[in-house]
Amino acid sequence: MKFSSKIQKCGLSPMRKFHPYAQAAKARGINIYHLNIGQPDVETPEAFFEAVRNFSQPVLEYAPSPGVPELIDAIQKYYADLDMPFAKDEILITAGGSEALSIVMQCILDDGDEIMIPEPFYPNYNTMVHLCGATITPIPTCPEEGYHYADRSKIEARINEHTRAIMVTNPGNPTGVVITHEEMEMLVDVAKKHNLFLIGDEAYREFVYGGEALQSFGEFADVASDNIIVVDTVSKRFSACGARIGCIITKNHELLDQAMKCCQARLSVATLDQVASANLYNVGPEYFAAVREEYKKRRDTLCSKLAEIPGVVFEIPGGAFYVMAALPVDDTDKFQQWLLEEFDDNGETVMFAPAAPMYATPGKGGNEIRMAYVIESEKLARAMEILKKGIEVYNKK
Repeated sequence: MKFSSKIQKCGLSPMRKFHPYAQAAKARGINIYHLNIGQPDVETPEAFFEAVRNFSQPVLEYAPSPGVPELIDAIQKYYADLDMPFAKDEILITAGGSEALSIVMQCILDDGDEIMIPEPFYPNYNTMVHLCGATITPIPTCPEEGYHYADRSKIEARINEHTRAIMVTNPGNPTGVVITHEEMEMLVDVAKKHNLFLIGDEAYREFVYGGEALQSFGEFADVASDNIIVVDTVSKRFSACGARIGCIITKNHELLDQAMKCCQARLSVATLDQVASANLYNVGPEYFAAVREEYKKRRDTLCSKLAEIPGVVFEIPGGAFYVMAALPVDDTDKFQQWLLEEFDDNGETVMFAPAAPMYATPGKGGNEIRMAYVIESEKLARAMEILKKGIEVYNKK
């Protein structure tokens, strides 16, 4: 049977690729420290479950395609409190941030188009772009420079007649890079100058560790109303990944009209998850302060232990909850499989996400990994001990 050429260009997620090997290792009695996937262990606020328990409508109906009013109201207020006013019809609810990104791609990309993204990037971007028949033009970075990408000359040199958009994750997944307000202004100016969409994937906005004020490309929506698209989600902010609630926010009403065509394919986002997610926005600032402090503690633990491993190159991340690192091994994909199939330290091993699929440039990222610090500090410290021993043994083979 023939399959789509577009789907055949898509690869498996590096975060989930090694699941069968992990299952086999667990069956042998091996304990695995999972740093491969950004699934927080922080408790979801009780407000979500209270809303589910109190849901009393006699019929679980389709939700309105743009989203249930109470959720749109909650998101509108959240942005207004950040001094970013959006009208209700400038917020479109989606099935997670991933659907928001997919819909945006489908609306703006055609066969042969290009979208500029700093690499390394969230690898699922590959799938979203390939399914539109487009390609990613990478904005190159390297671990030795802390994965810095906000360089105007570097960006403008890669813009051509096929370029349709620039997309950045801020704070960054997988790098944890946080760009400054001045760098955001530069990106907005480039987008306006070259008539490009500027997509801000802002799933990790609350998780910054240098005392910075919360920032969003939504701040520039009035001066670049046709260009700016913000993608948001409750998944990471409220540790509610399973709710699958996200949104597209933009003042480009023509884009939103096109996006509604895509929404026909899924009719509506789950009603109950929307109602419960609306309740999450009642959580106070003390929740975010406590979660931010916990992630900072975990970051510091992981980075201090990682710094003890000879030959590792990394930058302490400024945000999100990931660390990118170059390891002194030949191939982190092979290394990960070996850790699961052939190595353990007192019955334990570790999982990470090999970074090659996070690059569009062929041959890059083969010795790099992404680790998510979404488990307790004590477990992170132990995971780094295992990683250090694993590297030593692997390189003696």
